[in-house]
Amino acid sequence: MIIKNKFTLVTSIISLFIFNLFINTNSISDGNNIKYYSGDEGILSLMYHRFNEQKYPSTNIQMSVFKEQIKIIRNSKYIFSNPKAFNENFTSPKKNKEILITIDDAFSSFYLEAWPYLKKNKIPFILFVSTEPVGKKGYMTWEQIKEVEAEKFSVIGHHSHSHGYLIDKDNDFFISDIEKANEIFLKNLGYIPNLFSYPFGEYSKFMRDYISQNFDYAFGQHSGVIDLNKDKFELPRFPINENYGKLERFNSIINSFPLEYEQLLPIEKKLSAENNPPKFKVKFFNEQDNIKNINCYSNELDKWERSNIIFNNNILTIKFRGPFIPRRGRINCSLNDKGKWRWFGVQFPIKKN
Repeated sequence: MIIKNKFTLVTSIISLFIFNLFINTNSISDGNNIKYYSGDEGILSLMYHRFNEQKYPSTNIQMSVFKEQIKIIRNSKYIFSNPKAFNENFTSPKKNKEILITIDDAFSSFYLEAWPYLKKNKIPFILFVSTEPVGKKGYMTWEQIKEVEAEKFSVIGHHSHSHGYLIDKDNDFFISDIEKANEIFLKNLGYIPNLFSYPFGEYSKFMRDYISQNFDYAFGQHSGVIDLNKDKFELPRFPINENYGKLERFNSIINSFPLEYEQLLPIEKKLSAENNPPKFKVKFFNEQDNIKNINCYSNELDKWERSNIIFNNNILTIKFRGPFIPRRGRINCSLNDKGKWRWFGVQFPIKKN
């Protein structure tokens, strides 16, 4: 019995050593967050696009529904997050959860429909702008963008130049696209926004590392709640639209809390034939209660099913049924922690053969 216990202990130590070695050799070198369990109540970011444009249900929200959603937030115990103080808010544990409103693409419908309501009620938000379509049919003009930017509660963010599928382009094209947008922002606003949003929420390790050297924070389109342990350049947002914006679901979303973890692998989110399915591991903090009650769902083989998860020393591994199918693979994990639903998601853009 003593020999067996010693063998089990040695095996556990070796397993932990190997994983820590794996983390260290795959770590991100930009001085991203020092990891500790914070109990952060988090910043829950909501992502919108179009308003009252019924022919685009996957990116649209009806203003009547949007106003009801804002009412739900105001009637809750949560507060709106001020994007002008995002760095301060991000780096400190929140005792009361904050709700961050973000709007992508600067469509005309935002300016005509949502902007007057947000301005009247002084609701803070980030407007992520792609520079190439500005002034074209269906998009805001620079004069309108400057009008929004002039208010104390609104911030302009960077959303690339072309808003193309940059993940499919080579690295030089990606850099030139960002630099082109930088020139246009400087010309029209006098500065380059320090907050970035990846088009379609897609990024590779190269893209993430380049953005980390040129911006303060970056947002994706994978679901989850921001806490101070999340990667500053892979911040989650909940997409809100006609398909996923019903009030019952919205109530569930805003009552989600962060699921903090120490490390998530792989760092490379872009999948190809060589790394699909990915070797997915998450190391959770020892302080997180009930972690083995976690449930994960993933859409490998183009079918959403409950994931096959394996636990070892607070390290979660998913054994996938097969590869993810283009264009995107997703994993969503949730934990009922004494009545609090904690959540995080991951998105994998997939290179087409």
